[in-house]
Amino acid sequence: MDPETFRRDLGAWLDANADELTPPYDGIASMNEQMAHYSLVKRALYDARFGRYGWPESVGGLGGSPLLRAIVGEEINFRGLADPNAWTMIEVLAPTVIELASPELSARLVPPFLRGDEMWCQGFSEPDAGSDLASLSCRAVKTDGGWVVSGQKVWTSFIQYSQRCVLLTRTGEPDSAHRGITALLVDVDSPGITYSPIETMHGRLDFAEVHYDEVFVPADRLIGEENGGWQVAMDILPYERSTTFWHRGALLHRRFSDLVAQLSDSGDLSELTAKTVGEVFLSLVAFRSRSRDTQYRLANGQQLGVETSIDKILITSAEQQLFEAVRDLLPGVVEFDEDPEATMWRTHYLYSKAASIYGGTAEIQRNIVARRLLDLGPES
Repeated sequence: MDPETFRRDLGAWLDANADELTPPYDGIASMNEQMAHYSLVKRALYDARFGRYGWPESVGGLGGSPLLRAIVGEEINFRGLADPNAWTMIEVLAPTVIELASPELSARLVPPFLRGDEMWCQGFSEPDAGSDLASLSCRAVKTDGGWVVSGQKVWTSFIQYSQRCVLLTRTGEPDSAHRGITALLVDVDSPGITYSPIETMHGRLDFAEVHYDEVFVPADRLIGEENGGWQVAMDILPYERSTTFWHRGALLHRRFSDLVAQLSDSGDLSELTAKTVGEVFLSLVAFRSRSRDTQYRLANGQQLGVETSIDKILITSAEQQLFEAVRDLLPGVVEFDEDPEATMWRTHYLYSKAASIYGGTAEIQRNIVARRLLDLGPES
């Protein structure tokens, strides 16, 4: 389907169903409320067919360009209809599972994920292996009919709402580094899995520390090849920095419009305000231009790689610059006000502080650009 026709039809459907799809809460809701509404929106989109375009027919999709998926997420975020963080998990995990897991496994498990009947999470980081995934130690040992997993993960998002986890495990010797890693799709309700939520400074339980104590995983839950989990990770990370960032960029543009409207209502049109707003706008446009190119490369079947680190650097800068501007231009709102709108600004401001950490730290991304794109050599 032509992307512009698709956007027009989707927009008309969203307008016609606004009463059902608009969140029943103001500002920032609880995670339970947000996740319940996210599932409602996903099911409505899937049943209306819009949520099936851009996905292969083998997993219940209707085919078409990945651009159609980008448009759906963009329109949902422009309208503020669902939590963008929850939305990202599909774009991060589903494409890799479809590509690298067995066709039978994908056909059985991916459709409920696409429809919003299930949530999945990602078990990569460990207490001693954050940005350095090659040093992970959570171990999977072969046994009759599958694997037995023992170890620990941290910063696992949404596990309390998830049915599956894409888990990286150590199956080779410790000195084999990335050559000894295997990816498994694990049922979260398996015996031996326990987790403890981690409260962030913006007052939410987005993350958890997860323990795996001799967890049995069937052999057919392998993603990719045995000891080929590093390739799975390298496949997932560019997706994490492509369509998902496009969706988040739509949210940032929406919040930028909210800021401008609030400044206009207050009558603050000073030269300093105009300069700050202009700088934020340029950062948002720079990211959007770069991310648009990434969406078209993905749609044209090109393999995404280390160049998506540029997308990550740009959206980090734009997000932090936007919410620093909110704090500067709306004095006291972030720090002191308690109405729903102020709570929304405070939550976004605090969350933005993590933008230079999650999905790969800013330092790591700049090193990747310097070494692998600009060929500047190792650090001195």
